[in-house]
Amino acid sequence: MPMLDSLIVPLLVTTDLPPDADLAGFGRVLADAVRAPGRGEVSYAGFLYGGVFWLDSPRTPPLVGSEGRSGAGEELRFAALIGYLSVCGAHGSVKDVVGDVGRVITEAVGARYGDLGSPPAVMAIRTEDVRERTPPSAVFVRTADAVPELVTVTRPYM
Repeated sequence: MPMLDSLIVPLLVTTDLPPDADLAGFGRVLADAVRAPGRGEVSYAGFLYGGVFWLDSPRTPPLVGSEGRSGAGEELRFAALIGYLSVCGAHGSVKDVVGDVGRVITEAVGARYGDLGSPPAVMAIRTEDVRERTPPSAVFVRTADAVPELVTVTRPYM
């Protein structure tokens, strides 16, 4: 039976990643980060289901320049996740939840990939955007070991 205090937010996360980053690994970083978002001393349970994909095409490494070095290591790629975030507990408004999730995602991405120049963008989107904008090539991820009721309440959206 779904929890009465659950909230489902269609979500978009975008960020730059190193060009050799694994999409599934990136998705797991995001899905694991939202397991227990919150503010201050208060946290609540979270579950994320979504598809991760590249927003840009892979680049051909530039030729080695006259200085004998290549800029290939500096080229970041733009990645995204589109999906559904479900939370339960003392979560607050959609704006509060997106802010909380943005903080934990920024921390997790920074811990995994280091300073990429700017924090990930995390925003609520329309439910229609999830269906319309998730490409068929997306790699689907979900929060492991999530609260079972959150998985159940999210299942119709999956």
